[in-house]
Amino acid sequence: MRIALAALLLAATMAAPAAARAGGALRPCRLLNPLGTSSLPARCGRLDVPENPAAPHGARLRLRYAIVRALDGRHATPLFVLAGGPGQAATALYASAAPAFAWIHRHRDIVLLDQRGTGGSSPLACRYPEDFDVGAAALAQAEQATRACLAKYGDRVRFYTTQVAIGDLDALRRRLGLARIDLYGSSYGTRVAIEYMRWHPAAVRAAILDGVIDPTQPIGPSTPLDGERALQRIVARCERTPSCATAFPQLATDLATLRRRFGPRTVPVTIMDPRSGTPLTVPFSASVLATALRFLSYDADEAALLPLLIHEGAAGELGPLAAQAVLTTRRVEGQIAIGMQNSVVCSEDVPDYDPRVFDSAQLTETYQGTEALDELRSICSLWPRGPVDPALHAPLHSAIPTLLLAGEDDPVTPPAQARAVAAGLSDSRLIVLAGEGHGQLATACVPRLMERFLATRAPRHLDTACLWSLRPSPFFVSPAGPAP
Repeated sequence: MRIALAALLLAATMAAPAAARAGGALRPCRLLNPLGTSSLPARCGRLDVPENPAAPHGARLRLRYAIVRALDGRHATPLFVLAGGPGQAATALYASAAPAFAWIHRHRDIVLLDQRGTGGSSPLACRYPEDFDVGAAALAQAEQATRACLAKYGDRVRFYTTQVAIGDLDALRRRLGLARIDLYGSSYGTRVAIEYMRWHPAAVRAAILDGVIDPTQPIGPSTPLDGERALQRIVARCERTPSCATAFPQLATDLATLRRRFGPRTVPVTIMDPRSGTPLTVPFSASVLATALRFLSYDADEAALLPLLIHEGAAGELGPLAAQAVLTTRRVEGQIAIGMQNSVVCSEDVPDYDPRVFDSAQLTETYQGTEALDELRSICSLWPRGPVDPALHAPLHSAIPTLLLAGEDDPVTPPAQARAVAAGLSDSRLIVLAGEGHGQLATACVPRLMERFLATRAPRHLDTACLWSLRPSPFFVSPAGPAP
């Protein structure tokens, strides 16, 4: 059910991306992390590209890119960092995670292109309400916000898909005079990396895929099932851990109690607003609960809080869960260009939702339910569709040396997706980290392993002994922290 496209458009964006014009010399700049608490030096430039690749003489975009020069000046193959979301800017990802790239940065330039529609590259910034309403009210709010966003940007939003973005990426590679590059992709960035590997294999020396999206599966329908799997694994890990099991002997019952309590029913909960410090009343609902459970599952450090917060919530103390939901919603809102996310998902994923494959009744039994999918369908019924590679959802077959990273308890891109991708890669290795969640960039010795992989391009000979003693963060048994 993809939009019909002229063959010329596919040829222009896939076989021969439109040439970019230099946007001026590189200049010193600073990359600010998303919290605004720190910055780091870089050199920034602009890449001039047509907004519609099929109309090279039409409207143009100036995409922001930055280069963080290698410390030793050896001029090894640069690493291009591809951010997640969809909708996160590469410069923001790097500014918030620069220490994790320190080993690589010693010998290699880091190249950061804010994907069109994000960061400093004509961001499609749409404002959606916080996830407090449920049912018809939530759908109505989402539709209203979508219409307001489209009134702001018009149907040009269709030119912000992955297919067009990899044309931009290759234009930057050629603009910089690089024969080959290395890739690091995180979450949605793995889709961009896989597409680039598919269409420009000779330009990729090596690739790291972290939190891998299986291209054969559309984003969305499996997320409630994957989230449920991760949550149940965290609960089971607590039950196997003596200190956690002693502190919360009925954790599964506590979770079931919470989930039964909230459906269409809401309970007003007053917390201190994480941003202003003033009282904020949150209508606690199934949606607020799902938001808190989902985002606390993303990272093993935050998952360490889940048993305590579930136990307190079942006892009627909902404030900590409500605060987590508000905090994470705003954190995501501040880092994700929702309009760009809509352009990607509405063109590339929602049209391929197949009710014969994804059982709505089964999804309803999960803690996330079908609410997010219902909202996506509603948004995408209004959002214009853009260019999509016909091979987007085909398996990738490649001999490019590739390192794949997965968290055992990842709630959105579980190891099964990485295994499916690895099956088509003849020179690859998958590392699954026990008890970890989504994204392994900064986990334990992974930064060092990534540097060694890029140096050797021998994934199967990578010495991973430094991970053998890895254990996820211990569970909090009280607000004071883990057991002594």
